[in-house]
Amino acid sequence: MATTTVHLMRHGEVHNPDGVLYGRIPGYRLSDRGQQMARRVADHLTDTGRDVAAVVASPLQRAQETAAPVAAAFGLELATDDRLIEAGNLLEGSTIGTNPAQLAHPRYWKLLWNPLRPSWGEAYADQVVRMRAAVDDARRAHAGREVVLVSHQLPVWLTRLAFEGRRLAHDPRRRQCALASLTSLTFTDDHFAGLHYAEPAGDLLVGAEPQAGA
Repeated sequence: MATTTVHLMRHGEVHNPDGVLYGRIPGYRLSDRGQQMARRVADHLTDTGRDVAAVVASPLQRAQETAAPVAAAFGLELATDDRLIEAGNLLEGSTIGTNPAQLAHPRYWKLLWNPLRPSWGEAYADQVVRMRAAVDDARRAHAGREVVLVSHQLPVWLTRLAFEGRRLAHDPRRRQCALASLTSLTFTDDHFAGLHYAEPAGDLLVGAEPQAGA
């Protein structure tokens, strides 16, 4: 039997001094601390002797910059998978993430009718479909080894909920998916065997900037 691990990594801290809900807007890079977070995870994976065969990232700049040190640490070429991209969000470009009181304005009401879907962006179920497809392709391509997929908080968290058989509707404040964290899915052949969560850059989270649309 082949044991395969797919590590879902969230990107590091983003330089976002204006608190914009950046979503899929291009050009949002890692902060200096975010770069440090990425290097810390790369060191963690090499120091613990992980057998990483591939590193694949969302096409967004912050994910690419997070993945680069990991790929370099294992002598791998960084690959890109559009299925790992941030959730679509009709509120992107606003500062609602840092000032949620703005949601009281009538112009936003038409977007808030169904928080369980959610009505303001890409459906939770649709995110799970694309993320699980990326996970399945990665584990099949590298059976018996390990793969790092660098994505974003909400898609990673929803993927975890789906594998654990939990409801996708949730309280965003209770997500266990910190910056530069690893949500590691283990498979025995084609069967999901378990999950492990780790924060290799946990000490760098103290003082980190709140991430709007991460």
